[in-house]
Amino acid sequence: MRGHSDDALTDFSHRLVEVDGVTKTVHVAGSGPGVVLMPEMPGISPDVLRFARWIRDAGFTVYVPSLFGRDGAYPTAEDGEQVVRRACVSAEFRAFAGGGTSPVTRWLRGLARIAHTECGGPGVGAIGLCFTGNFALTMALEPAVVAPVVNHPSLPLDDQGALELSDDDATAVRDRIARDGVKVLAYRFEGDRWCTGQRFAAYQALLGDAFDGRVLPDSAANTDPPPFFRDLVGTPHSVVTAHFVDSDGHPTRRARDEILAFLADRLTAR
Repeated sequence: MRGHSDDALTDFSHRLVEVDGVTKTVHVAGSGPGVVLMPEMPGISPDVLRFARWIRDAGFTVYVPSLFGRDGAYPTAEDGEQVVRRACVSAEFRAFAGGGTSPVTRWLRGLARIAHTECGGPGVGAIGLCFTGNFALTMALEPAVVAPVVNHPSLPLDDQGALELSDDDATAVRDRIARDGVKVLAYRFEGDRWCTGQRFAAYQALLGDAFDGRVLPDSAANTDPPPFFRDLVGTPHSVVTAHFVDSDGHPTRRARDEILAFLADRLTAR
């Protein structure tokens, strides 16, 4: 059983980053090529930070932007539900079908540019989780993003066959990925009701062979996730965070190692 304590983030530096007049807190650690790791609902949890540390320890500079929730908080059901409600009505996000692309992705593309300027190399990685899953794909509109990883993308919440993208952005993303030979790595659990096979099929239809969607069996999910995931998510969902099992040969650990290898392949100068 994992601990139920908050994470104090004492091994990260804490920066205020401004993009186009909007300032957000970003937690940064490590050295090497840049990777932007976006939080999942209900925020930058201890499990998200564990994943960030794995990225750091693999030889990257990880940037974790604060987008919602209380940074480092253990995901309780009560607090998490409040965070979700606020995010769903926030002007920064488009949680439902027909809303198009979430405006916050413009800020995130700016963060990717900053990370590339600071870290150098061929480009940066972008990893989305759950509510931010598709943001990693939208960030590919920024040329610096060369390694997008889309983990169990849950938006839009009300249409599993749709993608959280405007028509114009979908076309632009498709064209950029085809033009530059970008590959998109993605993960979900087979029985995830927030990210179903319909959603992966929509990605495949848009991106073709550039989309590498990998599906894990529900039996691989951690059976003792934090209360937010147990009581509100209610389904195998978070492959490399809340539903991760840190055991040799385990499918979720293989998924983590595949993501780290994907970043190394795409972000290491040749």
